Amino acid sequence: QVQLVESGGGLVQPGGSLRLSCAASGNIFSIIVMGWYRQAPGKERELVATISVRGSTSYVDSVKGRFTISRDNAKNTVYLQMNSLKPEDTAVYYCHGYSGHVYWGQGTQVTVSS
Repeated sequence: QVQLVESGGGLVQPGGSLRLSCAASGNIFSIIVMGWYRQAPGKERELVATISVRGSTSYVDSVKGRFTISRDNAKNTVYLQMNSLKPEDTAVYYCHGYSGHVYWGQGTQVTVSS
C-alpha cells in the first residue's frame, strides 16, 4: 500500500505562482511513475504532469513552459511548481502514483482569481 498526501493549494491571482507537494509513504519503492491530475467543476479529471522513477517528465500541452514537476527521493516527495497561473488552471489537483496499482491523494484546491 502507498499513501499520498498533497499540500500547497490555495487562492492566487492570475500570473501568480504556487507549489504543490505530494508526500508518499508506505511501499514507495514499488512506485513506477508519479504525477498530478486536476479536475475542474463540471469537467473530467485530466493528466497534468508525470515523472518516472528515472526522472523523465511529461506535461499536458496547456501547462508546458509554466509548470514543472520534480521529485526529492530523500523526502519521498513530488512537487508541482506552477507559474504564470491562469483562471483556467482552477481545479482540484490530485497526486497520483502507479505501481501496477493506482493510488490517489485526497486532492488540494487551487483557485486562480483576481
